[in-house]
Amino acid sequence: MLSNDKKEFIKVKPLKIGDKIGILSPASPLEKEKIKKGAEFIKSFGFETEISKSSFSISKHSYMAGSIKERIDDLHYMFKKDEIKAIICARGGYGSMRILEHIDYQLIRDNPKIFVGYSDTTALLMAIIKKAGIITFHGPMLKDIMELSNKYLSLFWNILQKKCKEIKAEKAKALLSAEKEIEGILLGGNLSIIASLVGTDYLPICKKVIFFLEDINEPYYKIDRMLTQLRLSGFFKNVSALILGQFKDCGKKDIINQIVLDIVSDIGFPILYDFPIGHSNQNMLIPLGIRVRLNTEQKTITFLEEPFI
Repeated sequence: MLSNDKKEFIKVKPLKIGDKIGILSPASPLEKEKIKKGAEFIKSFGFETEISKSSFSISKHSYMAGSIKERIDDLHYMFKKDEIKAIICARGGYGSMRILEHIDYQLIRDNPKIFVGYSDTTALLMAIIKKAGIITFHGPMLKDIMELSNKYLSLFWNILQKKCKEIKAEKAKALLSAEKEIEGILLGGNLSIIASLVGTDYLPICKKVIFFLEDINEPYYKIDRMLTQLRLSGFFKNVSALILGQFKDCGKKDIINQIVLDIVSDIGFPILYDFPIGHSNQNMLIPLGIRVRLNTEQKTITFLEEPFI
């Protein structure tokens, strides 16, 4: 088990044209036709694909892609199989947290590779960092990749192929100003999932963290409650800067911003909002667990270390 103050995580190999990408369904099921179209779309960029068995299965509750055992077996298989160089989740929804306690994290640690997801699969991104010590990637899943704008689709492949060392959010704005530049470990994900992981052993906690949050379909009072939970748990004491991504269908942006200010402004770290992170066709891929520099004026995140070997 990794200690909470671990600062360096295991790097992974970048993608190369011709590599095989595994498509995993650890949460809710995605329609078969969308899975097949997504796989063909990935192939059009020069990669091979392999779709997990549980991607075509449905649990007895109907809101998860197969049983816990089926999804765990698929996850272990994809990490263990040498021919698979990266794993992209099919979609979020619900179910990722249900499998956390059943994962063989030593197996994952022994077979580090690119793992991409967001939304509900934030739970897996965090757990793999915490328990296996491997860098993960927050970003578009199979369900979203065909809908990405050209800019963010190019960014997706460029980062995974080790062709990008800085990301810029031109339309982001400062909600609370402080230092111009902040360095720290980049982490983040879906607010609902992060709040749900508080009090478990699956949430990585590092000092001097630049943390981002996003969500979808949450009313104001739930956003307030989840942020308050994070504050009361002591979560924000290790945060050096907060980035707000997209809060799709959560209400008016200015009200959400005010909720955030009400809860954390006295802590004193800078807050940026309107970053292209989350449920939209402008969803930037972000490596988690690496040291970065955030420039609050230029709205850039510069990688101070590579996520790759």
